[in-house]
Amino acid sequence: MLNFDPERFVDIQSSAVGLADRIDSLVRERLDAGTHTVIFAGSGGAGILMQPAVRVLQTRSRLRVLHEMPAELVITGSVHLGPKTLVVIPSLSGTTAESIELLRFARSAGAFVLTLTGHAATPLAQEADANLTSFAADDTSSETFTVQALLIALSILDSVDDYTEARRLRSDLAGLPGALLGIKRRFEERAAELAQIIAGSDFHIITGAGGSWPEAFYYGMCILEEMQWIRTRPVHASDFFHGTLELLESGVSVIALKGEGPGRSLVERVEAFVPSITDTLTVIDTADFELPGFSPELRALLAPTLLATALERVSAHLEVLRDHPLSTRRYYRRIQY
Repeated sequence: MLNFDPERFVDIQSSAVGLADRIDSLVRERLDAGTHTVIFAGSGGAGILMQPAVRVLQTRSRLRVLHEMPAELVITGSVHLGPKTLVVIPSLSGTTAESIELLRFARSAGAFVLTLTGHAATPLAQEADANLTSFAADDTSSETFTVQALLIALSILDSVDDYTEARRLRSDLAGLPGALLGIKRRFEERAAELAQIIAGSDFHIITGAGGSWPEAFYYGMCILEEMQWIRTRPVHASDFFHGTLELLESGVSVIALKGEGPGRSLVERVEAFVPSITDTLTVIDTADFELPGFSPELRALLAPTLLATALERVSAHLEVLRDHPLSTRRYYRRIQY
């Protein structure tokens, strides 16, 4: 595989799933202390990667669960922020300015702050009430963050909503690192082909729904736009026919990410319509991925993780093909703003 270290990848993902017991213990401790509200609040891509777990909880749990942007929450405040609130803040670097400000703001309001970081010797790791550090880098963090957020969600569902399958699903996640590596290996040839398609256009519409939507949003904004400077329009499949379809014309590239849970039919509606306007349609479907031993329910919950691990292979080929390293930036963390 191009520019890829399998052992490193498995080690990093194993570290993330290895947090299951610590996450479960911490969640139960906070719930026993009377927590009635959980706020997931991350800046940029890290925040987007919390969305799948947030949506699972908002639709399945009796607990109040919110998703907030740190910079905005600090400005507006919230009646839901207080001593019975658990605030979860993810940050790969552990140094994100807006997230550090929120950590201090939330703690001053009496909230308990849990941070998820890729590095321990950082402000977000050291100033939090509790920190879980699982080393990762840009090419591995999508999987580690979505898995950690899912583990939090499963612990809440088990504790609050008597979801009897939660413990089994947590246990099954132990086999995920090897399964993800298998997906990467089998997707490599197609990834090279998709990189050619993406490099061949200077504008893309990327869409998804349910568990696939956050990854569509993330890949469009954080990879294609930030890391490749390719103009991209992420749009939820529910909204595709409420504005964005007017941008379609012959030759316009549409990328549709399709999971196996609720929302799949919304992507299929887009998939059925687009070929009547343009022949440049790319569909990545998690149902095509081999995951021996994984239940349909867990496959559906893992949609963003599975898509992220496949798309990382596309990114690896894309940066070589376009001679544009993913680490190259013009403005982000390079100038004051």
